[in-house]
Amino acid sequence: MTTAEMSLAGREIDKLLALHPKGFDLSLDRITRLLDELGNPQDRLPPVIHVAGTNGKGSVTAFSRAILEASGLSVHVHTSPHLVNWHERYRIGRKGGRGELVEDEVLADAVRRVGEANGGRKITVFEILTAVTFVLFAEHPADVAIIEVGLGGRFDATNVIKAPAVSVIMPISLDHQAYLGDRVELIAAEKAGIMKPQCPVVIGHQEEDAAREVLVSIAERLKCPMSVYGQDFMAYEEFGRLVYQDEFGLADLPLPRLPGRHQYANAAAAIRAVKAAGFELQDGAIETGLSTVEWPGRLQRLSEGRLANLGPMGAEIWVDGGHNPGAGQVIAETMANLEERDPRPLVLIIGMINTKDPIGYFKAFKGLAEQVFTVPIRGSDAGIDPVALAEDAGEAGFEAAAISTVTDALGAISAIFAGDPVAPRILIGGSLYLVGDVLADNGTPPR
Repeated sequence: MTTAEMSLAGREIDKLLALHPKGFDLSLDRITRLLDELGNPQDRLPPVIHVAGTNGKGSVTAFSRAILEASGLSVHVHTSPHLVNWHERYRIGRKGGRGELVEDEVLADAVRRVGEANGGRKITVFEILTAVTFVLFAEHPADVAIIEVGLGGRFDATNVIKAPAVSVIMPISLDHQAYLGDRVELIAAEKAGIMKPQCPVVIGHQEEDAAREVLVSIAERLKCPMSVYGQDFMAYEEFGRLVYQDEFGLADLPLPRLPGRHQYANAAAAIRAVKAAGFELQDGAIETGLSTVEWPGRLQRLSEGRLANLGPMGAEIWVDGGHNPGAGQVIAETMANLEERDPRPLVLIIGMINTKDPIGYFKAFKGLAEQVFTVPIRGSDAGIDPVALAEDAGEAGFEAAAISTVTDALGAISAIFAGDPVAPRILIGGSLYLVGDVLADNGTPPR
């Protein structure tokens, strides 16, 4: 879609943004009322895979979609936030093929109808856009819908699904403490709110024992058929292949297309989730899914585009929207693995918003990155001032400099490495908003 073609839905959403807050106000009362006005479309969906977690929920959504589509099924997908265009939040399934981002006219019409049904009453824009998800997915037939939680779980606007085919809880760590609590046990309890009595649950790899214990306890109390990573299923690398194991046996699979060893556990959770949802899978479909999966803005390498051409000759440029200490750890691990195979200086270009823990994020790269450039988040009132962010990086032990744009940062890095025989590896990240701006500026938005 071109920008002009996408403007219809954008204009409708802009009208809503002028009337209603853009942030979160965790409650199910407003969206329940709105959905009732709309005839409760959430009750007319195909089987739902409902996904929550601090990190990894986008990856498990992408893996599940790829595997199901490789099986010939039509798959609706709801994710948030978007990187460049609102349409990314709504992927409409196509029988026997890959789903496509919702057409602009279709999205604009759905947003308009949902806004009219709300009648100007108090509500957040996220709640309206979640209702749009249910309207779109109910009106377009498909075999399965994958719905990603926006924030938390218990009071997230997506949590009006009465009986999901499976609820998936991915790794939990500290994030959004103002909304969810300041201990992983509290956050786990909030995210476990998407579990429904006697409905299957898949618990992904949990670094924190306390989080896993809370999730298992709640699933047991609700009498949910439960699968726990490391206990009921797992995945590991052997001889350059991914071995997936559960009670049904072993599967010898290709390594996931998404980079990073953390993706092994994410892929395993997706395989298990799709099975738990009642879909029979052939190894060939799983292999195809792992080999073709896409998840833009998450450890994505920019190999071409306007910004990609601004870095030093021969440089690797990566983007990743991970923005909390847990995400920083898995991103840093992936950068370290790349360093083992192809040693290069690592330079960070980081922008963050003020609800995050920048020092915790930066510490994950200690001993790995050589220099940090901090940049503003364009068009966001919540962005951390680059000077303050550079001070945070300095407190974490880095040489850091504030700079006005990613373009300027790439220019500065090019000057530093001019004539150097080894081109650097550059990671641009710290915020999905920053990554969205980078993909837009690079001319490579998600498709």
